[in-house]
Amino acid sequence: MLTLVEGALDVPKILKEWYEAESKSNYGAYIPFVGTVRSEDGIDGLSFDLYEPILEAWFSAWQERAKEKGAIIKMAHSRGDVMLHESSYIAAVFSPKRRVALEFIDSFVEDFKASAPIWKYDLKDGERIYAKDRSTAISGSGLLAK
Repeated sequence: MLTLVEGALDVPKILKEWYEAESKSNYGAYIPFVGTVRSEDGIDGLSFDLYEPILEAWFSAWQERAKEKGAIIKMAHSRGDVMLHESSYIAAVFSPKRRVALEFIDSFVEDFKASAPIWKYDLKDGERIYAKDRSTAISGSGLLAK
């Protein structure tokens, strides 16, 4: 399950929906990760652009990996502006075994940062400024390709 939302994510609502959707499944572990915009470099928030076809393919590949272990992964991400102390990213793994969930959430979040086609901008003094110094090159991509 991949959910894309305009603006900040409603963390309690999303986590509750995910929990309730899987509460009758036979998963022994539910491990969420919530990413929050933090204050740094004088920003007012962050803004996000994403490329859905590649993001959906990337997420689908992760779903297949999880399925092989009897687990599922859910993810929500923001489009557009997200202000300080609001959430732009939530991921969760549901798994029969805690070790699988712990390993998957770590690998998933790290690969997301390295591979997902999402571009970050600083919101500062009413401007939207590409955050190139905090961006990761996506193999074969245009602007940041090596």
